[in-house]
Amino acid sequence: MKTYMAKPHEVERKWLVIDAEGMVLGRLATEVASILRGKKKPIFTPHVDTGDYVIVLNADKIVLTGKKLEQKRHYHHTGYPGGLRSVDYATLMEKHPERAVYYAVKGMLPKNALGRKMIKKMRVYRGEHHDHEAQQPEVYEIKGGRR
Repeated sequence: MKTYMAKPHEVERKWLVIDAEGMVLGRLATEVASILRGKKKPIFTPHVDTGDYVIVLNADKIVLTGKKLEQKRHYHHTGYPGGLRSVDYATLMEKHPERAVYYAVKGMLPKNALGRKMIKKMRVYRGEHHDHEAQQPEVYEIKGGRR
């Protein structure tokens, strides 16, 4: 019996909405990364993007456990000598909570062209409203992970 390999043109994608209010950042990110990758589908193929589109709402109401809000930092480099920049998550969650979700999910996807293609299927919004009603997104309920 041969192993089934999905072809890119055969993949049917859905739009899913996830309400992140009160959820722990890491638990939300693992679930979103799994959906973006397509791991929950029976046609999952490692070298093909079989995942769905994900809309994350209420990114400003995500919870970080322990002392992560004060101690955890996000680092990036500008590309210039001495260009290492960092921001603590308390500031990041106050000014740009969408980025905190983006960085967490991006870190859980493959570090190659396929991962860069997958992350583009995620939309993160600070509040309840999104502008993707035309795609008729379905509500996706995550079991557990709420604080």
